[in-house]
Amino acid sequence: MTKPLKLHEDRLFPSQPKVRDIARALYAEIADLPIISPHGHTDPSWFARNEPFGNATELLLQPDHYLFRMLYSQGIALEDLGIGGHDADPRAAWRILAENYHLFRATPSRIWLDWVFSEVFGIDVRLDGETADFYYDTITDALQTDAYRPRTLFERYGIEVLATTESPLDTLEHHLDINESDWDGRVITAYRPDPVVDPDFEGFANNLKKFSELTGEDTATWAGYLAAHRKRRAFFKEVGATSTDHGHPTAATANLTFSEAEKLFDKVRNGAGSAEDAELFRAQMLTEMAAMSLDDGLVMQIHPGSFRNHNRQLFERFGRDKGADIPMRTDYVHALQPLLDRFGNEADLSIILFTLDESSYARELAPLAGHYPCLKLGPAWWFHDSPEGMRRFRSMTTETAGFYNTVGFNDDTRAFLSIPARHDVARRIDCGFLAQLVAEHRLEEDEAFEVARELAYGLAKKAYRL
Repeated sequence: MTKPLKLHEDRLFPSQPKVRDIARALYAEIADLPIISPHGHTDPSWFARNEPFGNATELLLQPDHYLFRMLYSQGIALEDLGIGGHDADPRAAWRILAENYHLFRATPSRIWLDWVFSEVFGIDVRLDGETADFYYDTITDALQTDAYRPRTLFERYGIEVLATTESPLDTLEHHLDINESDWDGRVITAYRPDPVVDPDFEGFANNLKKFSELTGEDTATWAGYLAAHRKRRAFFKEVGATSTDHGHPTAATANLTFSEAEKLFDKVRNGAGSAEDAELFRAQMLTEMAAMSLDDGLVMQIHPGSFRNHNRQLFERFGRDKGADIPMRTDYVHALQPLLDRFGNEADLSIILFTLDESSYARELAPLAGHYPCLKLGPAWWFHDSPEGMRRFRSMTTETAGFYNTVGFNDDTRAFLSIPARHDVARRIDCGFLAQLVAEHRLEEDEAFEVARELAYGLAKKAYRL
């Protein structure tokens, strides 16, 4: 027997009637604001080519590691889901998701997907084994129509700007195609140099050679290597980038002399460096990237604290980003001091800090961002991009850093249609948080309306220089 799917209009709002009423009023004012999506990992070719998505599995399951990591945790083979280029019947893969949809109860994935099913595709019955084929056919048939092409969906959900993330080795051909097309949707890139700054990144030595070929700089020398970064950053900025992104294992920074850095670079470039040398090189490169950001104006994002590819066997079979990245404890106070000693008081430099270590919110990150002009706090990220995670972030950082040392919300997703779903969750949670402050007479109601708009729209636009 099928069960109804209906999104409650008060979902995620506080349960106390008075506070809920305030949250409703706040949300009504911001629900339809344009979406600023300043950091994410969607595929720019979708918008360059504007071709129909193939089917429900290709659109919703295969790009979303939140989904297949949960299925994998229950013993489901990734090959059966068509992950990592493996052939699999997309309908059969969708049935696996449907039959195991109960695994996602009370998770953010369930909230996001139910929003997509109801709001995007108009489905009013719940996903399960009985409705799997109905879902697959309804979604897949819709995707073959012009109303569901990537650019149309981009416009339908009010996306003002969407940033993707590319390596310095990327030619940015899809972004160039978008810029040269007659479509006025704004899809920009971000400079993610991990493949050429992390000695532990697979193929690092070969990546440096490609880096040299792309830039015409001698990346066998420290000076040439830095010049190659400046040249690629300038190209990314010319194509539309306003930010860089750095996914280092830790937040460690360093401030070596030129000769010290040169010797270290020679060591790691030749594969002769130790694990400590690799960490020191990554640390130095965060400081070098900050120096370049001060020169070229690109906003710097630091995403540390993830033990990436923790499942070595899975990484060897399927590659990166397959749901096996695990949060780690992260130090910021000591780790960032070398960089902040050099650039912390530069008001023209903008560094956005993220964390997977919630214990650092009140102890380290909020006090740092509440003092240094160059620092801002990124929103609750990854495992904490959730209703409870967002509430914890606000409650643990606001009293010290305030609202205006944060940058609103970014969705950081590979799954395109989760963008409006995630922004809706963030807006509802923030309205609930603000409503509680109003109810406790800690914030005036007119101020709450102003802050709600900033959290939903204004802060991200300003922080990412959009």
